[in-house]
Amino acid sequence: MQAYFWVKTFHLLFVIAWMAAVFYLPRILVNIAESKGQPDVQARLELMGRRLYRFGHVMFGIAVIFGLVLWLGYHFIPDFPTMVGGRAGWLHAKLGLVVLILAHFIVTGRWLKGLARGKALPSGKALPSGKALRWFNEVPVVLLVVIVYLVLAKPF
Repeated sequence: MQAYFWVKTFHLLFVIAWMAAVFYLPRILVNIAESKGQPDVQARLELMGRRLYRFGHVMFGIAVIFGLVLWLGYHFIPDFPTMVGGRAGWLHAKLGLVVLILAHFIVTGRWLKGLARGKALPSGKALPSGKALRWFNEVPVVLLVVIVYLVLAKPF
């Protein structure tokens, strides 16, 4: 049982690290959008964004590995509890929301990579300004609140 708590602890730590990247990467895009005419500031922000994006991918990968151990560890580790069986609808819903956060993270990273290739940030009705990018930044917060509720309450 002790192994289960260690695996769960490390899973949560790496999820928290990934979420830090998920939350901050769009904020870097906001700062880039608002630093027009300051190429040195934009270059520094783009470098920070690239490093953060890489960091986020590593943290996500490690979190997934620990998550898989939590899900399937009972096959390999003696006395390891299982999450399989019973009511697991909450787990499917959680994983679906995690996929949405991952998609958000990847889209943000593609915008950042586009900046490095000389493309502008998306504009138009979808994301016309830093203000719209700020709203885009709030999407994973809402999804995370629902995920935490699902994990704690296991409502279905």
